[in-house]
Amino acid sequence: MPPLIVRIKKKTDGSAALSCVRPDGTTTWQRQQGQQGAFFPWHDLTHYAVEGALGYDRAFFGLVAAGWDLGDFGTPWPRGPLPDQALDAELLVGFLDAERAGGVRWTAEDFRSKTAAYYGQRGIPRSGAQLSDADLARIRADRGRLFERWRALPAGETLELSFPTEA
Repeated sequence: MPPLIVRIKKKTDGSAALSCVRPDGTTTWQRQQGQQGAFFPWHDLTHYAVEGALGYDRAFFGLVAAGWDLGDFGTPWPRGPLPDQALDAELLVGFLDAERAGGVRWTAEDFRSKTAAYYGQRGIPRSGAQLSDADLARIRADRGRLFERWRALPAGETLELSFPTEA
């Protein structure tokens, strides 16, 4: 099956746009303005790194490839609750976003502990992904390469990626 094509356009006004072309040729897209335009490219690239490094096929990009539209990821959740893998990925990506914003590197144990606490506080009977030090190193390396590509991308240009990722 052909991959999902992920395109993130760095617009000249500081905003961004995410578009995804599914294996069946259909497209979903979303414009990201203002603070969202500044935040979401980094968040989406982190999703790409996490899902690729962990081999996730039922998280954000895998669900988009399977037919979810970008608007399906939020209230009122027209596709129903997220699959467990997508919940784990979203939580991990959120933690990586927080780590990046705070300038402090967490250990894999920190991630596992915070994930277990998050699910425990919400009464969700699961501990989440069992992230290893090797997983975390792979995610950070992949994300670092993606971030460098995004930083180097001239305004008005588009970063194009394939999902699933190439090993």
